[in-house]
Order: sequence, then structure tokens, then C-alpha cells
Amino acid sequence: MRNISEAKLTELLERERASYLALHPKSFSAYQNSHNLFGKVPMTWMNKWSGGFPLYLDKAHGNSITDIDGNTYIDFALGDTGAMAGHSPKPTIAAVNKRMAELGGITTMLPTEDAQWVGNDLTNRFGLPLWSFTLSATDANRWALRIARLVTGRPKILVFSYCYHGSVDETFVTLDQSGKPRSRPGNVAPAVDPTSTTRVVEFNDIDSLQRDLANGDVAAVLMEPALTNIGIVLPELGYLAKVREVTTATGTLLINDETHTFSAGPGGATKAMNLSPDMITIGKSIGGGIPCGAYGITREIADQVAKHQEADLVDVGGVGGTLAGNALSLAAMRGTLEHVFTAAAFNQMIELANIFTNDVQQAINKFDVDWSVAQLGARTEYRFTKPAPKNGGEAAAASNEQLDEYMHLYTINRGIMMTPFHNMALMCPETKKSDVAAHKDVFNEALSELTS
Repeated sequence: MRNISEAKLTELLERERASYLALHPKSFSAYQNSHNLFGKVPMTWMNKWSGGFPLYLDKAHGNSITDIDGNTYIDFALGDTGAMAGHSPKPTIAAVNKRMAELGGITTMLPTEDAQWVGNDLTNRFGLPLWSFTLSATDANRWALRIARLVTGRPKILVFSYCYHGSVDETFVTLDQSGKPRSRPGNVAPAVDPTSTTRVVEFNDIDSLQRDLANGDVAAVLMEPALTNIGIVLPELGYLAKVREVTTATGTLLINDETHTFSAGPGGATKAMNLSPDMITIGKSIGGGIPCGAYGITREIADQVAKHQEADLVDVGGVGGTLAGNALSLAAMRGTLEHVFTAAAFNQMIELANIFTNDVQQAINKFDVDWSVAQLGARTEYRFTKPAPKNGGEAAAASNEQLDEYMHLYTINRGIMMTPFHNMALMCPETKKSDVAAHKDVFNEALSELTS
């Protein structure tokens, strides 16, 4: 760690932990008294927050969050993309209230006209003509993979090491230090070894992709156009075009998971990078915080599905769910896509992310630390390594738990909330230049103390 003393880091980290506890006594008490919750939290990943316990939410609006101790934060985490539209955007709330209170019918197993509107909007944004709805991107990925295996007749899928596709069982596979596939460390009791269902290669390695697809047993490549959850790993120049060439040549379907890369623009990375996948999955953000997801397919895939009359797509075939496509989720998606995620909003969000990225890079240069920063549209992330990782393996190897906790605690103790899983900052339509400037000041202060 150039210009950073481990002893100084340890000293500062202890101070920030003490400050975190002193600033959040009610959150600490609530956590300690959560006796009937598995892991003391509503969902076990909430224990990922730095400081030994999570903050407890009181209220949130726009890009502002207030905890139960009365501390208010500029929120750059935004629900790890789930609240990329901002917290409780007014058009989403209006659409949800109309459906729930005025029209009634949260879930009925009946279609609504909102579904056609949302499908048409997603087609305009991403280019694929046919869409179906889910309650999460995880489900969208699961069902897309089933369809891919159905139409290709092939058993396996391929993913990239340290990719992110929700909790899809087949995707928890990485490469070990010798380059051999393995179940991802920490994978909880998989039903089958994922190396038996999934091939895995490093991102930005076209030769390995071509080699593994040459076996002819891969139904689909499921990919993020840029890795995100291991830290942003951007595609090298020309890489994604080569991925499309190789998948086409080997008869392999290509699925773009836009759940996080939607930050690249109104049509996600697919439009921003001029991509042409066979299928697209998305979730989290498009409902403004209401659980939802979707997957899109080509007409050619739909025609191939129609030939398989033995496949039960309307009952017990493993594709679908009672609440999927419910009236409330579709109302939320329409309100959010129509009125919040406009081209103008994305332009503003990306402009602010440009400033944020430049601020971080200037601080890295000023204090001469071997860190790097990467940006994907409205999404920016800094890493404790230089140069920036070019694949998931390098990104995973660059992790530094002490630095990570220090930066998270330093920022949150001073009113800046970053994503707990990594050092990601996301802009929403409510983010202001003053918010970005506030982060700049705190980030510089953190580095100044760390390197002094």
C-alpha cells in the first residue's frame, strides 16, 4: 500500500469504529435486541455493513436517508441499484397509490394494460421485441436460462468468474488460482456442484471463451456487459463485439444481464455499447423500489419455444410464479420508466458521475496512492489497486478488508453512505452537484489522514 502505513490504518480504523458506535446507539440496540431474526437482520446480507451492525432506517426520500438515531446521509448506495430512481419517486408513488387505493387489486392473476405499455417501453429501450415479467432479476435469469436450454437442446451455461446474477445456483462458480473451475467460496450447500452445470472463464479473455464454447454443450452465455458486484470491471475495446461473434459462430445464445449495467443509459449497456444479445434480463431499479424484474427475447427464440409443445409454460414447467407480473409491480414499472428514467434524467446522472469520478481520480493523484477508479454511466467505483482490474479474478484479489471498512466508516460517520458490498457510488435523478462536492471533501479528508 504505497504511502499508507498499516499501523496508521489500524489506528484510524479503531477510531472510526468507536465513532460509528457512538453515533448510532439506537441502531446498535435494535440490532442487539433482534432475537427472532436469523442473523439478527431481515436478510442475512444486511450484516455486510461495516462497523459490526447495520443502520436502521427511519425514512428515505430522493437520495437522502435518515436512520433511527436521527442521522441523515447523502445516499450514494441507493439500495445497490434497487433505488436508482431515488427513494420513493413521486411518479412511482402516484402509480402505486392509484393501483392500490383508487383502482384496487394488488395481485389478481389477471393482466393489466400497464404490462403492454412496459413491454413496449422496454422494447424501445433495449431492442428486443418480446418481454415477460418476474419479481426479481434472479427469477428473470433462472427462467431465461431454462428457455435457452429448451431451444438449444444444450445442458450447460457459461458465466464469467465473479459475475453477479443474483442467487441463481448455476452462477456461483469461479476460477481458482490455477485457472480451474470451482464452486464459489462461501457457496451455501449447493444442490449440485455448479462446475457440473456451468463453464466459467475470465472476463475480457476471448480465447478462453472461444475454447469453452467450442465444446458445443453451452446453451447460453449469461453476462453482465461490465462486471459490477466485484467492483466495476469494464470491457476492453472490441471485447463485447468478439463475444457476440463467438457465440453466434458456436450457436450459443447470448444473455445480457442489465440489472446493474442499466446505469449506462436509458437502454442500459445494450444501447450505450451498441450490443445485440438474444435475451436481456433486468430487475431492481425499473420498479422504483417495488420488487420486479423482466426478461426479453427475440421472436426467433419465441418461435423455437412454440415448437416444444411438451414444455409446460403455463403451469408446472418451472417458468413463472403466482405473483410474477402482478398489477402493483407493473404499475410501479410504468410510473418509473415513463416519468423517472427519462433520457434527460440519465444525462444529468451521468454528468454527475463524471464529476464524481474526476474528483476521486484527482484525490488518488494528489495523495499518490495505488488506487484506481472506474465508471459505468451513472455508476462509479474506486478500488484499492492500480491499474484497474481487467477481470473478476484480479478484482477479487485486490480486496482489502481493512481499507474497505475504513473508507465505509469514515464516509458514513460524516454523512456519506456508500454501497456496503463495495465502494460504489450511484447517482439518481435527485442527486445534486452539492452532494458530489460533499463526497469530494470527505474523500480527500479520508486520504489526507490515511497518508499523513
